Amino acid sequence: MAKGFKGKGAKGPGQMGMMQQLQKLQEQLEVAQAALADETVTATAGGGAVSVTVTGDQRCQEIKIDPNLIQEGDAEMLQDLIMTAFNSALEMSRNLAAERLGPLAGGLPF
Repeated sequence: MAKGFKGKGAKGPGQMGMMQQLQKLQEQLEVAQAALADETVTATAGGGAVSVTVTGDQRCQEIKIDPNLIQEGDAEMLQDLIMTAFNSALEMSRNLAAERLGPLAGGLPF
């Protein structure tokens, strides 16, 4: 056996250091992802008549509708406003996640 050969599957000091770094990065990602679940973003549509709040892990937390909008009885307009606000809130949530997780992931998509 050649001197310095560690055998199949053996890990040198460089590999151990890399494994420790990967484990630390994984822990940091888990902490950041957990923190995202506690952060929220809110988007509005129709001049604030509809608002949608979404968490950083992209779960809808709240939808608010101005009661005057319901009294007007235009269901199609209300549906469009909810969809617009919800999609805006999701986009804001994705941007928040990219902002928080991006530095840890080195540009990997989430």
